[in-house]
Amino acid sequence: MITPDKDNILSVSQLNQSVASILETHFAWVWVEGELSNLAQPASGHVYFSLKDSRAQIRCAMFRGQNRRLTFQPDNGQLVLVRAKVSLYQPRGDFQLIVDRMEPAGDGALRHQFEQLKQKLAAAGLFSEQAKQALPELPSSIGIITSASGAALHDVLSVIERRFPAIPVKLLPVPVQGKDAAPAICQALAQLADYKQCEVILLVRGGGSLEDLWAFNEESVAHAIFDCPIPIVSGIGHEIDITIADFVADKRAATPTAAAEAVTPDVRTWLQNYDWYQQRLKQLILEKIQHGKEKNNWLRKRLNQQHPASIIDQAKRDCRLMAARLNRAWLFLLTRKKNHFQQKKTQLFTHNPVFICKQKQQYLQLQNQHLLNQMQQILTYKKNCLSKYARTLHAISPLKTLDRGYSITLKADKTAITSSKQVKIGDCIETRLQQGALISRVEKTA
Repeated sequence: MITPDKDNILSVSQLNQSVASILETHFAWVWVEGELSNLAQPASGHVYFSLKDSRAQIRCAMFRGQNRRLTFQPDNGQLVLVRAKVSLYQPRGDFQLIVDRMEPAGDGALRHQFEQLKQKLAAAGLFSEQAKQALPELPSSIGIITSASGAALHDVLSVIERRFPAIPVKLLPVPVQGKDAAPAICQALAQLADYKQCEVILLVRGGGSLEDLWAFNEESVAHAIFDCPIPIVSGIGHEIDITIADFVADKRAATPTAAAEAVTPDVRTWLQNYDWYQQRLKQLILEKIQHGKEKNNWLRKRLNQQHPASIIDQAKRDCRLMAARLNRAWLFLLTRKKNHFQQKKTQLFTHNPVFICKQKQQYLQLQNQHLLNQMQQILTYKKNCLSKYARTLHAISPLKTLDRGYSITLKADKTAITSSKQVKIGDCIETRLQQGALISRVEKTA
């Protein structure tokens, strides 16, 4: 609420904007019933009109995107039911409705009743995905609940005949519109559930108005579908037709034909799969037989191996083999012992004292002869050296000098005197000649 205050003055656009925001926030979608007036349909594709009753009227606008879904041609004076949002046209400050859907008033009442029941059943959990049952891949039989004279039955049977004619069909004819339709549908569902005469149920009928399809919007039918232990496929009306039964059914098909296709596999694909499985099964059987043959051969071989005769034959072969190995081992051992004996004999002969003494004698003789030869060589060498040294000594001997008339004078200490300075007067000296010696005393030196 805006408090009057001169410090908080609003412009007209601000006021209209605030009012529009309050209206759009406060009011959700509303259903309004009234008489059409001032209907205008300009080239833009929008529809402008007023809704009125005996005491008031309100401007309305239905834009091009929404009015394409109109199923009738609106006209002034017609009683209609609209779903709209409350708003305000801000440039002029006009209170108005922005219409999303428009229906004739009769259908509109039914639509309102439909929406209320839909919300009630949704809150009760009848539309829950967790409660829906899976459809069988290949049903053993199909139950059909529809009118015996309607086109829907012909379409369903044609599809089943074309896709998989081997599936048996159980038909429970019921009226599909009028006051007796809903009880008959509930009774048919209960009958199929009690006797378990089929594995899946088709609940189908052709198209029609909302009033024609109303039997499938009854609460009793919804509960009968929900309580049925057999999976149910609904195919009611055309693709745009939606009923309460479609929300409760385990699967919703757009048409009766689509419903029949949903529960019947394509026989050609099935036969192809069948052929593949048959070939695969044949292959597995052949592999199993081959495996059994191999196992049988293996067991027969093991049985032959464990047979007493086989065991005895194997023992004989092992005995012969061990005897041959024993002979080879004995010969090898004997040969090794002989070689060892010969080796020891050779070693013993080599270490025999007589043989060793002979070897030592031969060695001594050889060494003695060698020693004699060495001594002879040394003696000869020494004689030659002595002769050489004697000749050299004789050549340089003082005696040889004395033979030529020379003498040698020696001091008392036998040192040769080579200079007069080596002696002094009174020293006794010896002069050796070639024969004999002279003893004299030094009286004078020069």
